[in-house]
Amino acid sequence: MSPTIHRDGNKRFFFFSREEARMHVHVKSPDGEAKYWLEPQVEIATAVGFSSQELKKVQTIVEEHADEFKLSWKDFFGS
Repeated sequence: MSPTIHRDGNKRFFFFSREEARMHVHVKSPDGEAKYWLEPQVEIATAVGFSSQELKKVQTIVEEHADEFKLSWKDFFGS
């Protein structure tokens, strides 16, 4: 199960239900996919397909919604 927590244009932000414990968010679009750590600060973990310019845009979105994503994480995982 991977609940969608946010959409921005053609980008879907979500969690995987059974993955590592460190707080993070995945993003996928037709252009690529990436994983961003949410703590201790927002930073890219992995990426495939996105240009460096697109990764900067995605990081900005994650930073702008980091508090919302963290709350969604806590609600979903109960931590």
